[in-house]
Amino acid sequence: MALMAQRSAFMSRYQAAVLGLGLLFLLLLYVGLSRPPEQTSWLWRHPNVTILAGVTRGNSPIFYREVLPLHQARRVEVVLLHGKAFSSHTWEQLGTLQLLSQRGYRAIALDLPGFGNSAASREASTEVGRAKLLERVLQDLEVHNAVLVSPSLSGLYALPFLMQGHRQLQGFVPIAPTSTQNYTQEQFWAVKTPTLILYGELDHILAPKSLRQLRHLPNHSVVKLPNAGHACYIQKPRDFHLVLLDFLDHLP
Repeated sequence: MALMAQRSAFMSRYQAAVLGLGLLFLLLLYVGLSRPPEQTSWLWRHPNVTILAGVTRGNSPIFYREVLPLHQARRVEVVLLHGKAFSSHTWEQLGTLQLLSQRGYRAIALDLPGFGNSAASREASTEVGRAKLLERVLQDLEVHNAVLVSPSLSGLYALPFLMQGHRQLQGFVPIAPTSTQNYTQEQFWAVKTPTLILYGELDHILAPKSLRQLRHLPNHSVVKLPNAGHACYIQKPRDFHLVLLDFLDHLP
């Protein structure tokens, strides 16, 4: 009987130990899974970055978010457009505005007409109107050395502006933009603006379609973000930020 009692006590301690290890494993697994897949805070977080907000003047007022250089200002200013499912707030959530401020850039993120805090505009219904609208916004905000970042849908604004006013741009960063098929090879060849073409490896529709046309830009480089889809800058923000900063830092 004493032997049986010892065995019973041993089994109880053994089961308790196994149960404890199991609970510890589940706790560690939960903590590991609850972390976000990718952190970018080491790149951009700074307690002194202030994000300003405002609305441009005129018949088609555009809401914008703006950051000023935290340190000595760089020559170029970054203008961030957005895709169909996003707005200027996206660039704040990603930390792009904060990062650019920290690195010495003035940066402005726009809400395109009909998105975010910007009302729809008749002017945006034509290609000429969209180019003029973007030109007027840059004038109102006194942007003189713009680098235009244009993902997806915003190609409807960025590309006609690029074709008509590319001499105003210091750089162009298309991210699988729409409407590239609306322009000829000759039109792309005429644009001398330094261009960084970005796309996600897993974007098998719009990326290759836009890349076929954008490759005709004479002064371009191409970067493919691995394991990322159409909104590659959102899925791989760390990689996107590093590539963008490298491009900006090396502009003449």
